[in-house]
Amino acid sequence: MSIEVIIFYLLVIDSVSANLLAIFGKDWYAQHFRIFSRWFPPAEGWALYYLVLVLWVGSLLYRAGVLF
Repeated sequence: MSIEVIIFYLLVIDSVSANLLAIFGKDWYAQHFRIFSRWFPPAEGWALYYLVLVLWVGSLLYRAGVLF
């Protein structure tokens, strides 16, 4: 397993968790991270865009034969 694959899987985990937080955890995030949530509010659009970009990089890695 190469470093690219490890970084890709870490980014997939991060982007999926960002989407779950943006969709389901807005209240929890604002309640537990009050100061941080004022500067960085959870946005569904950016989280979805991040997930699409990570999946696109994953498709490139798959076509290159690096994944699996």
